[in-house]
Amino acid sequence: MKYKKINNKSNLGIEIYDFKIENHCSLKYVNEIRNLWFENSILIFKNLILDHNQFERFGLLFGEFGDDPYIESMKNHPNIIEVKRDANEKAPPFGGSWHSDWSFQENPPSATLLHSKIIPPIGGETLFLNTQKAYDDLSTSMKNKINNLKVIHSAARPYADDGFYALEKDKDRSMKIKPSKKAKDIFLHPLVRTHPETNRKSLFINPVYTIAIDGFHDDESKLLLNELFNHMEKETYIYKHLWEPNMLVMWDNRSVNHCAQGGYEGHKRLLHRITLAGERPFN
Repeated sequence: MKYKKINNKSNLGIEIYDFKIENHCSLKYVNEIRNLWFENSILIFKNLILDHNQFERFGLLFGEFGDDPYIESMKNHPNIIEVKRDANEKAPPFGGSWHSDWSFQENPPSATLLHSKIIPPIGGETLFLNTQKAYDDLSTSMKNKINNLKVIHSAARPYADDGFYALEKDKDRSMKIKPSKKAKDIFLHPLVRTHPETNRKSLFINPVYTIAIDGFHDDESKLLLNELFNHMEKETYIYKHLWEPNMLVMWDNRSVNHCAQGGYEGHKRLLHRITLAGERPFN
């Protein structure tokens, strides 16, 4: 097993080569991979062919399966979701706005694993944002202002019975979304989150699931959140990932946000996704 740091301003990502699931699943290798993951937030395994059972087995090396609400999973594999878009589909790409997966849960996922099956010849990149580096670069006065704030997370905007997916005009979406009133539930999380393994702090907010700052008036909340979002979305914090077939990408939802890109109209795209359970965020 060999690996190489990706050279980019965001300081995200490491590529792992020659990984064989039958050879590199011992405690020694798993601990090495886990440490690389904590340090770089994104692991990229190239040329890794996995069937569903192997994909599940790999995920369980790093934690228990998480709960994936509002999206229909694969038959006989309840912990795998198909992230897909048909060639002639008019619905916008799934996950096309900045977010941290399922941050609206009481215990949001620690990791997301995405394994590519069919990759279009153009477009379809995934952007990743380093929320730890974005926090580090804030002024001392801004850090003092936000360090002890709580924010309200909810899945209402995309997944409620009156949310985006329930009301979208194009009904040809190939992914099976399951809107629900339960998506309007809320959880309070710290705006500044401490990583349980590295103790590094990050901005645990995103434009999809973070709906307000607890205790702030609406205008004041929107103003501060927008200021932080604009800071986070600077080019210096972003890594643009280019997909290849049979590529496994595993990222840390506690230290990155991500969003899917389009630009592959007329081409099919298919990836399989697993989320791993996480812990209640703390500051």
